[in-house]
Amino acid sequence: MPKLKTNRSAAKRFKITKSGKLKKRSANRGHILGKMSRKRKRNLRKSSYVSDADVKKIRRLLPYG
Repeated sequence: MPKLKTNRSAAKRFKITKSGKLKKRSANRGHILGKMSRKRKRNLRKSSYVSDADVKKIRRLLPYG
């Protein structure tokens, strides 16, 4: 059986932790940040984990992750 291709866009957006969870960057940090409060922007710096409902879909894109 041939090797599977990793989806490169998913590989750049998600990291797999030692425990097997998927880590992601917070959304809404690209542009138009002037109208956001300082506190909201500060809290969006933190990374978070992908919800259990979406993990199965993303794992399919990262076969060797």
